[in-house]
Amino acid sequence: MPAFTTNQWAILALVLVLGWLLGLLSRNGGGRWRRAYEEERARREAEEARIAAANTRIAELERHAPVGVGTAGGIAAAVHGRRDDLSLIRGVDHAQETRLNDAGIHGFRDIERLTPADEAALEGRLGLAPGLIARERWREQAAMLRAGDHEGHRRTFR
Repeated sequence: MPAFTTNQWAILALVLVLGWLLGLLSRNGGGRWRRAYEEERARREAEEARIAAANTRIAELERHAPVGVGTAGGIAAAVHGRRDDLSLIRGVDHAQETRLNDAGIHGFRDIERLTPADEAALEGRLGLAPGLIARERWREQAAMLRAGDHEGHRRTFR
């Protein structure tokens, strides 16, 4: 093993002292990062608590919701021929059609008869963005489909 010269020992000592000074100086900056970490952790915990409270509220509402009333009405409407394929309306998929049936809307005529207040209530119940039914022109689409103008509907809305 080679021996160190005096200059090498001096450089090594200087590097150690500079490292020690930089370490002391960086400890003051470390508090800033620690505070940012603690703030982020507190925000995340608050968000998780909010989500847990929302999930609890959803579970409570689902427990108090009537079971199968809308579905039974949808089956009865289908048996009597009063049920239309609401998924033909742009913006309504099969899952939303089921939810519309559960809400008591089974045909195109039911959608045509919606008032703006009914639309707002339905959007809230289905979890849709406010004004979506008017923007997507569900009533106009329902009128065209009820009249049997499927080709005109396809040209206009698809």
